[in-house]
Amino acid sequence: MTQFFTTSDGTRIAFRDEGEGTPLFCLPGLTRTMGDFDYMAPHLPPCRLIRMDYRGRGASQWTGAETYTVPQEAKDALELLDHLGVAKAALLGTSRGGLIAMMLAATAPDRLLGICFNDIGPEIHKPGLERIMDYVGRNPRVKTHEALADALPANMPGFANVTHSRWLEEARLHYTATPEGLKITYDPALRDSFLAAFKGPEVDLWPLFDACPDIPLALIRGANSDLLTQTCADEMRRRRPAMAFGNVPDRAHIPFLDEPEAVAVLRDFLAAAMAQATA
Repeated sequence: MTQFFTTSDGTRIAFRDEGEGTPLFCLPGLTRTMGDFDYMAPHLPPCRLIRMDYRGRGASQWTGAETYTVPQEAKDALELLDHLGVAKAALLGTSRGGLIAMMLAATAPDRLLGICFNDIGPEIHKPGLERIMDYVGRNPRVKTHEALADALPANMPGFANVTHSRWLEEARLHYTATPEGLKITYDPALRDSFLAAFKGPEVDLWPLFDACPDIPLALIRGANSDLLTQTCADEMRRRRPAMAFGNVPDRAHIPFLDEPEAVAVLRDFLAAAMAQATA
């Protein structure tokens, strides 16, 4: 069930808090919502699954392009943990969510039980960013979920062996049907925020990754990802040799997280995070 809390600046944020056990805080991608983790949830061992819609996404309040930043979203995430009375949580960060996780590792390491990165790292491959730039903030040209499901295989290079029913689930998850056609489930002003960051100076994110405390780390990569290169993944593993890793075949950016390779990493990661919680 979706609930809401109000941040320190008065923003209404949507979240879900389900289950019991070690808290797993799921942080979605740039334009995504907490529904992104529905595919994964049935495959997890018992845990407390916490999710949120960032401001400007899903059921959360729109607050303007200037507020759609990683530092602000990291602050909102911490305030949600405070609201729930959660002292420490394991983080699962999909794409932008992984950047937020690295920010939290640098600024609030005492709140973390571990981090699992879903197709994201300290080096973001430019072709992947350019592809995102093409669609962020724009409504699809097709008018129905069925038509979009038919179009997605051609629009999502690097994905293979995905059923039509899954593409239809994706269409319904990320776009709302209206009499005028399909609409995105987030503030179109997110495009302005993304373009401002894209055109800004490059930031070296390796210090954020290296700031991750001595807690369990894991990395799930789409084997055909255009955002996280294998070279970057290899360097992450070199710097953190104990980091669990899964390369998911037939997936680009981002894996759905119910693939066997992804589930195996998630289960190992949660076991390590649970051990960290009781250490």
